[in-house]
Amino acid sequence: MALELRKATPCRLRSLNLDERWLQDRIAEDPSLLGLGELQIFRRERIQPSGGRIDFLMSDPETDTRYEIEIMLGVLNESHIVRSIEYWDLERQRYPTLEHRAVIVAEEITSRFFNVIRLLNRAVPIIALQLNAFQFGENVVLHFTKVLDVFETLDDEEDAPAEQVDRRYWEKRVGPTSLTVVDELIAMVPQARVTYNKYHIALGTVGYNFCWLHPRRTSGHCLVEIRVGEEKAPELAHQLEDASISVSVYRRHSLKLKITSKELAQSSDQIKVAVGIAELWSQARSREA
Repeated sequence: MALELRKATPCRLRSLNLDERWLQDRIAEDPSLLGLGELQIFRRERIQPSGGRIDFLMSDPETDTRYEIEIMLGVLNESHIVRSIEYWDLERQRYPTLEHRAVIVAEEITSRFFNVIRLLNRAVPIIALQLNAFQFGENVVLHFTKVLDVFETLDDEEDAPAEQVDRRYWEKRVGPTSLTVVDELIAMVPQARVTYNKYHIALGTVGYNFCWLHPRRTSGHCLVEIRVGEEKAPELAHQLEDASISVSVYRRHSLKLKITSKELAQSSDQIKVAVGIAELWSQARSREA
């Protein structure tokens, strides 16, 4: 059946007599509208010590990440940026063991303020979303475009100095059972070099680290990042998907997996291939350095 073309009219929400409260209600009904994944609303209009109210405090339970979200209609301005960073900083101090992201939502982000938040993004993890609304008959379509993501340096952030701990710290944090996947992955690497850091467990051999592990207390799974290089990442991702492993390509050169001990046992050959390629990548990169 041939598709029929319909015209949608771009518009500002206030021109439709819709305000920020209406927009917040729609986001509250379905946070996935923002395009940030399956986030859960932790608080709405949370009162801050400064006297302000943060529109949304959302969380990603899989990554222990909090999103401090500020929404405004119209054009992004200075006060919106300052308020977003202030709320991010307050929540970061309140929950220092979690990752935090400041999220700015506006209907228009001019080049001037985009440059400002892009520069700030090197120090503050800011995500900027531009809202585009379209009127289609009696309906309104909302589309959020991510115009700025968390700054990703070209250097190896995972290889930067980190606060080191020991295995007992992780056993206390997630329990010995949750470290099963970690131990099984380490066993795949001959002469593995394991570094227990406060927020992740790094795995390497003679070169750069090439695998970062984030075991979780609940659900018995582990979040794993394997750096395999841009050339190999898409192919390996398809192979792991075919093996029913939850995987995505991250930063074009890495694979992000969510695996349990059972899934690891069922697909150990495919994962071992990915780990082996990652080790070769790290060795080659070390020789080039």
